Amino acid sequence: MSDISIVIASHSGYGHTAQIAIAVADGAASVAGTHVHRVDVAALGDADWELLDAADAIIFGTPTYMGTASGAFHAFAEATSKRWSTRAWSDKLAAGFTNSGSMSGDKMHTLQYLALLAAQHGMLWVSLGLLPGWNTTTSSIEDDNRLGFYLGAGAQSFNDTAAVHDADLNTARHLGRRVAEHTHVRSAGLAVAAR
Repeated sequence: MSDISIVIASHSGYGHTAQIAIAVADGAASVAGTHVHRVDVAALGDADWELLDAADAIIFGTPTYMGTASGAFHAFAEATSKRWSTRAWSDKLAAGFTNSGSMSGDKMHTLQYLALLAAQHGMLWVSLGLLPGWNTTTSSIEDDNRLGFYLGAGAQSFNDTAAVHDADLNTARHLGRRVAEHTHVRSAGLAVAAR
């Protein structure tokens, strides 16, 4: 199995989304042969752009503010237009995660925005791949995917504490692992096809 590179491109306004990004990175790094890098989209340098361009997969992450991605993430998305015009990220795998203070918080719109950004770049979206948790009388708030998202990982963190719910961190680790596993499968397939 050949090594792959995954970059987590995220912004965090108050630290919650950064904790989720770390969990996503931990999940991805748990798959052998996976090199994981985290970049803060609000402070990208040339080396960060090089990591993004060389990545086999990019996982986008942002808090949900006022029903969409943060301003810093929107600025990053706009700055990717040169890559869009040259199709530089075409056929890379992509996924996404978001966090807000409310259980819903219009996070679905943010995940749709991230998936659309990936689609504009010609990327291949990897969904969360988990059934929803915490949706029966016998289930628990501790269930993975307790908020019931499919498109990506959604997390809820109270505005008045720095903590992120353990179930949401577990869900984020699952997303990172899933992206790494699918990226390895794709990489192996491309290697066979090139023979």
